[in-house]
Amino acid sequence: MFDVTKLEWTREPESYDIKENKIEIITKPHTDLWQRTYYHFRNDNAPVLQMKTSEKFFSFIVKTEFESKHRFDQCGVVMYLNSDNWLKGSIEYENEDFQHLGSVATNHGYSDWATTAIDASVKSMWYRLSRREDDFCIECSEDGVHFSQMRICHMWDATDEIRFGIYACSPEDSSFKATFTNMEITECKWLAHDGQQPDKEEK
Repeated sequence: MFDVTKLEWTREPESYDIKENKIEIITKPHTDLWQRTYYHFRNDNAPVLQMKTSEKFFSFIVKTEFESKHRFDQCGVVMYLNSDNWLKGSIEYENEDFQHLGSVATNHGYSDWATTAIDASVKSMWYRLSRREDDFCIECSEDGVHFSQMRICHMWDATDEIRFGIYACSPEDSSFKATFTNMEITECKWLAHDGQQPDKEEK
């Protein structure tokens, strides 16, 4: 059973509802997570709800449902350390035709954004965030059973205790309801690499 009482707000939204098996967040306009890259814009005011752990190997699973309707409306999974170091995975609404299914890794104050286009009719997505020490994997799934890799990345400041959880925001003049259910913490589902061996360090 996922213990919602362990979750703490990094930034608390004005409107939300937390139950044992469901969390709802109503976003406010002009809320976002982004740092510098491409157009030097910075915004660090999205609601983030997380728990702390020093566990080096685990997976966090969550189902999202969303009523997004305006450009960049988004909600998903997050590992937020501070304004300059964080990782998120979500769907960002674009227009009536398509959305961006993607992820952002922000290290030392610079964000990147990796995306793929999906149909705008998609209004639900599962995410799985996995940690192997200071490396992370984000996966997505439409049914909560079969997950596909979105990103593998290194987070330079995720060396010991981290915080992870959920977020929702509306970067432009918009507001929508994001619903989070089926939250679960498991053993690490991102298995150790079984192919090429690591390079041996020269002595």
